[in-house]
Order: sequence, then structure tokens, then C-alpha cells
Amino acid sequence: MLIGDVARRSGVSARMLRHYETLGLVRPTGRTGSGYREYSDEDVRRIFHIESLRSLGLSLREVGRALGDPGFAPAELVDDLVRRTRERIAAETELLTRLRRIGAAEPAGWEDVLRTVALLQALGAKSADTRQRAALSASEETPLPVEALVEAVLNEPDPNVAGALRWALARAGGNGPALLAEGLGSPAAEVRERAVRSLAELPGQEATALLRDALAHPDTAVREHAAVTLGARGVADAIPVLVDMVAGETEGTGRTEETKETKGVKDTKGANDVDAADALSALADDPLLADRIATGLVDRLARAATGPPARRRLTQALADVPGPTAARALTHLSHDEDRAVALTAAYVLGLRDGR
Repeated sequence: MLIGDVARRSGVSARMLRHYETLGLVRPTGRTGSGYREYSDEDVRRIFHIESLRSLGLSLREVGRALGDPGFAPAELVDDLVRRTRERIAAETELLTRLRRIGAAEPAGWEDVLRTVALLQALGAKSADTRQRAALSASEETPLPVEALVEAVLNEPDPNVAGALRWALARAGGNGPALLAEGLGSPAAEVRERAVRSLAELPGQEATALLRDALAHPDTAVREHAAVTLGARGVADAIPVLVDMVAGETEGTGRTEETKETKGVKDTKGANDVDAADALSALADDPLLADRIATGLVDRLARAATGPPARRRLTQALADVPGPTAARALTHLSHDEDRAVALTAAYVLGLRDGR
């Protein structure tokens, strides 16, 4: 079989077949009387073997080793090919992501492209100062892609940089809330907390709706941060979680709890009970919510499992709730067996009576 026939049958050009011959990968069995290369069926099979190995990513040198050494063990080479392929895929994926983000920024010219590339590189810099400057430099002239901002804020350990990124994200608009909602489902607790903190700084009904959904999140830190934010926004759905926070009930996962012993009674104090009480106080400015908040606090006080420290915090929270329900509860608590609870309730009643 002449070289032209082999080329047509194998799909390998005559030029490449001559190159294979130069490298010693495959040599024609003989020559015709006119001096043309002549390949046997075995030569053609070897050419197909070469092409098969090349399709796996082997170099021509590696192909020569594989076909020329009868004792060659492929396992190590295959493992190396797997590693190299993964690295190549990762690099290509990173390039694709970068191109998508540049496209999302809608550059008007190559100067815009170059500025966006520089900002994206700065967001991934090792220096926290560089990352912070990149976030703060976001402007209408050179906007940072929302997807890049979300990825950066969810992975940012430095609190100052994270604050700058949240600021930039709030200015960017777009689909930031939806992307952050995906972060709430992360298996990493720190990523979930960064996601809810970022959502809390986004304006608009979409962010508020996602925070409302987060009130049922199994992660305590997510649930509590959402409740405090919603309380400040006047969302009544946050009241039950806020009452739990004041009482120090922190069922769930995701936040370290501070436990102390008081008079032999073990109490778990929520790290955000003061913020929760402030949020309840803000909500209680609405007369329609004041009695609902007071009822929630009173119901929690009545539970047998509520320890003395929690009862004191609940009493203090009642102090900032107007209305008859809170007043009746404070009057009852002014005779409480716990002297600290009784004194707090009596003091608040005195202030309410103008004494």
C-alpha cells in the first residue's frame, strides 16, 4: 500500500507519515521498484495505534515509549495524563469564566477590557490591600462583574476587604441576591455567614424575600443575622427568631455558643441577644406588633426550662416594648423570685409611671 493510500485510509497526512518515519515510530515495510514507500497491513495497524495513543494526550515521544517497550506499564503514564488533563480543564474553565465576566461588563472598547482584566486580577491578589482597592475602585466607568464580586465576597477572609466588596456589590445591582442565595447552601459555615451578611446589605424586595426564607435556615448564624436585618426593616416574620435569640436558644449549627454557669443553672447565651432586643424594640414602635412581641417574650418567660439569665434578658427586652401586655407582664415580674428580674421590672415600671 503506497503512502497516498495509507493517508486516505488512516486520515494521517503523507507529511505526518514521513515525520513518523523520521522519529522511528513507523517505517514502511519496503519500497517499490520505483523507490516509493510501501506499507503493509501491520504498518497501517501501527499507525492507528499511534493515533489512538495521541488522542489520549500522549506526546509522540511517549507514544514511542509505549509502543517500543514490551515491558512498558501504562498505569503511571495514565495517572499522569489524568492529572495533566484536570489541570488543563481547570485552566480552560478559569479562562472561560474570565471571558464571561468581561463580556458581562459590556466593554465599549479594548481600554474597558484591559481595565476589567486588571480589576479581576486585583480581586484575586494575595495582598488584602490590593483586593480592597479593587473593590473600592468599582465605578460606573469600570464596573466589576456581579458574579466576580459575589465569588470574591464569599471567599474573602479579611473583614475590611469583605466590607468593601459588600459595598461594591450593593452598588452593582444585577443578579447579586440570587447568586448570594446559592452561597447560603454552601457546606462551609463561613461561606454561609458571608452570604447572609452580604444579603443584609443589599436593598430591595428580592434581598428581603431571601432573608425571610433564611429565617428557617438550619444554620443558627444565618437565621439570626437574617432576623436582625429583617427586624430593622420592619418585617414581623422575624419576631419568633428574635425572641429565641434574646432567650439564648440557639438550636442549629454554624455558630460557637458561649456557655456559663449561674447559681448552678446552665445557660447558653446567644452572642447576638443585644442586637435581637434592639430589633424587637424597633419593631415594637408599630402598635400592631407591640402586643405580639410582648406576648412572645411573656410566653418564653413562662417556660419551665428558661433559666435565670435568660429570664433577665427577656425582662430587659420587655422594658422597650410599649403597650398593656408588656405592662402587665412587668407588674407580675416585679414580684419575681429572682431579685435581679424583680428589680429590673420594678425599675422599668417606675420609668413608665414617671417615678
